[in-house]
Amino acid sequence: MSGGVDGPEEVRARLAETGYLVDDGLATACFLALRLHRPLFCEGDAGVGKTALAAALAEALGAPLIRLQCHEGIDASQALYDWDFPRQLLHLRAAEAAGAVDAERVESELYDRRFLVVRPLLRALETWPSVLLIDEIDRADDEFEAFLLELLSEFSVTIPELGTLRAEVPPVVVLTSNRTREVHDALKRRCLYHWFEHPGFDRELAIVRRRLPGVSARLAEQVTGLVQTLRAEDLLKPPGVAETIDWAEALDALGASEVDAELALATLGSVLKYREDAERARGSLPAALKDV
Repeated sequence: MSGGVDGPEEVRARLAETGYLVDDGLATACFLALRLHRPLFCEGDAGVGKTALAAALAEALGAPLIRLQCHEGIDASQALYDWDFPRQLLHLRAAEAAGAVDAERVESELYDRRFLVVRPLLRALETWPSVLLIDEIDRADDEFEAFLLELLSEFSVTIPELGTLRAEVPPVVVLTSNRTREVHDALKRRCLYHWFEHPGFDRELAIVRRRLPGVSARLAEQVTGLVQTLRAEDLLKPPGVAETIDWAEALDALGASEVDAELALATLGSVLKYREDAERARGSLPAALKDV
């Protein structure tokens, strides 16, 4: 899949065509993930563009995005494959009704490929090219991490009834973590690592203008400046780039070409998601507006 990508600059250009802007470090990390067939582990606060990177890579490479959303208690049957028990049972009853006498043959038919329910990880192994997004791995438990480490080391899986299935070409793998807990070093060592910082003003403004070209230049500058100011405060959940875009989009939908205090306070729910943060912002936004 990396054969058509000559270096980090081309990765940067292809991602920019999708509307996703990257710096030198992330462009290099993406290129190495493609060239070396190594998973890319993306860690940082929510809303800084980790999940969006996988979608942008898929679009840039012309590959399907296959997403596995992690959660507490997720296991291999939810992530890799399972057997379609209701269909197996129907097949067994149909065989009995037809008078089948070869029990061994009927049993073997129950584990035919047609009864296999393919989950995201197996689908990614069998789809080339593809981008596999393993989202919020920090929500999964230690046992799932260990299972994932083995899978990503070999890019193959053994299904007892069918044998070993191996990816002809490994998928591009992006793992994300919001760092709600520490992911084990063993998994991180298997991956290339990139920490996602909140972008500076110029880069964030460029992202907003790229994502929302119809928004007025003045509105985009004000919203970006206000979000940068909010991040400097002691908030429970500092807003990410996604919230900056949401806020600008909400204000634009209200017909605003620039922000005043009344509009900013009325639309705080687009950018801040905790009551305590909103209360703090209500006290500081009017003064902050004078500086943007």
